[in-house]
Amino acid sequence: MKDILEILSENAKATPAEIAALLGLSEADVASEIQELESAGVIRKYITLINWEKLDKSYVFAVLELKVALQRKTGYDAVAERIANFSEVESVRLISGDHDLSVTVRGESMKDIAYFVAEKIAPLEGVQSTCTHFILKSYKEHGVILTEKPKPQRLVITP
Repeated sequence: MKDILEILSENAKATPAEIAALLGLSEADVASEIQELESAGVIRKYITLINWEKLDKSYVFAVLELKVALQRKTGYDAVAERIANFSEVESVRLISGDHDLSVTVRGESMKDIAYFVAEKIAPLEGVQSTCTHFILKSYKEHGVILTEKPKPQRLVITP
């Protein structure tokens, strides 16, 4: 199972036949295992990693750090679930340190993100304070290096 997950985490397009060949298993066994993992909620989604900076129209991303009032019985879960339901939100994580939640958001502009924080996040019951960090450049996402070094070009030498 772990081997199948490792392969899929590196290449979501890997077919059961390709995985079976790599692991020495039958295609039917691999397909069945993948189906079980999907049904159990272990595999949640297959994603495509996009380098938005290579496009003319890219998005602005920010990481929000939130201090949250601990809720009786639900802890941080109730606030985190409300935040996760906003379409602008890419991820929500409980973190250690000076803040409680780390929220990654995507917008069309810095102004859109500022509006989102001021109008939707800050007023939420339980949110005590926010700190917004705009992402200026991404170097690596999901284990993939996004920056490309120019290929060295050899000079033509003529006698």
